[in-house]
Amino acid sequence: MNKPELKAKILDVCKNVQSKNIDTLKYEMEDAQKMANDYGCPRDRYDAYRAQLLSKRDLFASQLQKSRELLDVLNIIPLDKQFDKVDFGAAVVTSNQKMFISVSIGKIEVDGESYYAISPMVPVYKAMQGKRVGETFVFNGNKLEIVDIF
Repeated sequence: MNKPELKAKILDVCKNVQSKNIDTLKYEMEDAQKMANDYGCPRDRYDAYRAQLLSKRDLFASQLQKSRELLDVLNIIPLDKQFDKVDFGAAVVTSNQKMFISVSIGKIEVDGESYYAISPMVPVYKAMQGKRVGETFVFNGNKLEIVDIF
């Protein structure tokens, strides 16, 4: 498989993970709202149970908004851009692991290989930002070499 196809697969897996997260959060938010509606009107002004359900709903709504924003970020990653240095949207292979600079999703599996979808805000990205193939960087006391960027 060539590098553009592999990167497209990595991006698709990230989008699928994020879409599933959005679906789960939607369900949980709607479920909390339904439970609050089923419970009925507050029994008194100190009705903590209904307030807790509505607070839970609001928490899920906030997380849902953030997840949608992350999916929007994934949707703007260009697949046709060629990378000669570590930057947002690049897949980076180091001597230790493989990373996709996008949003913080964590470990994903693509064709039996493990990749880590990381945000440009994490320290490991800051350590390798702007580096090119063959260059090294130090992270957590470990010296890592950039083997490939695509």
